[in-house]
Order: sequence, then structure tokens, then C-alpha cells
Amino acid sequence: MTATFPTSLHVGPFTLYLYGVGLGVTAYVTYGYVTRRLRRRGIDVVPWPRIAIYSLLVGLMGARLAHVATNWSYYRDTPTELIAVWHGGLSSFGALAGAVPIALTLSRRWWPTVRLLDLLDAVVPALVAGWALGRVLGPQFMVAGGGHETNQWFGLYYEGQLGKRVPVPLIQGAEDALLWITLLWGEKRWSRGITTAVAMVVWGAVRAIDERLLLQQSGHVGSLAVQLTGVGLAVAGATLLLLLRTRRIKSEKLTL
Repeated sequence: MTATFPTSLHVGPFTLYLYGVGLGVTAYVTYGYVTRRLRRRGIDVVPWPRIAIYSLLVGLMGARLAHVATNWSYYRDTPTELIAVWHGGLSSFGALAGAVPIALTLSRRWWPTVRLLDLLDAVVPALVAGWALGRVLGPQFMVAGGGHETNQWFGLYYEGQLGKRVPVPLIQGAEDALLWITLLWGEKRWSRGITTAVAMVVWGAVRAIDERLLLQQSGHVGSLAVQLTGVGLAVAGATLLLLLRTRRIKSEKLTL
């Protein structure tokens, strides 16, 4: 029998689902990293715990709702799985759609004197790092966590999937880690907002490409939604880059 990545551990009468445990560890590490980056930039961290809790709760709801909505043909016939998040099934973009608006709203309320781009530049690299860790500790240990079937040497076996699969979580974890390193290098050289814009462009584009090439779920509404949203995020980031460049050029002309 082919060995697959475990999805749970049994400790006495209790079952620990590794997907949930991994995401819990990721949330804890990311929270601490954001706190550290806020302090380094002189931003008051007192409001941060409340913002983090509200954003996390709404983000989880958005992630689950988006996943269920784009896989309704499955959940319609298996309603008992609607709340079975321990089996996996959280949409990255659904989480962003839920968490970002509430986080921005609360930040304007509790950090009224902090410039939005300064706040984003402080938080975004930590979120990218968290995403890198989360891909490795989360989807890597969920049911059907791999990509399309492959015979290549790097293929791995996942529970609920036949044959060797492209290890999408590990690949995306490595991609996000590389982006994080790039952002850390660039933030020491770039002006305000560039770090956030670059992260939007790269993460959105790569996420769309991964969905297209590594999962190969042509015609699946969820896959198409991820690709379109990824492209949209990349376009929004490119637009922000253009606006920042235009603003810088105008500022330089005024100083001449």
C-alpha cells in the first residue's frame, strides 16, 4: 500500500486533524510576526489583537463560504460536509475578501493617524510569510491536497487522490517564501507603498498561474474564480505601482 501524507493523529480518544493544527500554528506565528513589524515601525500595537481576532474570524467565514459556493455541486449532495473544515476547503481569496475590508475599516478607526500605505507595508510581508508557512503546514496535510497527477520524481501521494500528485502546497510555500525574501530586500530600498504593490502583483499573478498549470481543473468554477481573482489582484497592484510612480514624478517636478 502506498504511503500518503497523514491527515490526522489519534491521541487516546481524541483525533487531531493536522490541517487545522497547521493553520492554528500559522495564525499564531503570523500574529507574532505582524506585532514585531508594527513595533519596529513605531506603530502602536495595542489595537492589533482586536483587529487580528475580528479579521481572522471574518476571514475564516469568507474562506469557507467562497469554497462552498464554488464547489456547490459537491456540497449539495453531501450537506454533512458543509462544516467539515477539518477536511480542508478554505479559499485563499475568500479569506482575503472577508478579512481585508474589516481590517481596513478597523484600522481607520483605531489607527487614525497612521498612513494606510505605511500600515500595509508593515503588515503585508508578514502575511506573505504566513501564507508560505500556512501552505506547508495546512493543505499539505488535508484530504486531496495535491495537484494534478504526475509521474515525475517530485510527485507525492495524498490521501483521497489516486497516483502521484504535484505537491502544490510545497511549491506554493516555496514561491511565497521567495516573495517574502524579495519584499524584505526591497522594503529597504523602495519608497512607501511599493512593497505592498509588488506583493499584490506577484502573489496574484503566481496564484493564478499555479491554479492553471498545477491543478489543471479546466472548467471548474472554483478554479476559474481563483484565476480571475488572481489576475484582478495583480492588475490592482500594477495600477497602484503606476499611481505611486506618477505621484513621485509630480513630486520631483515640484521640487525642481
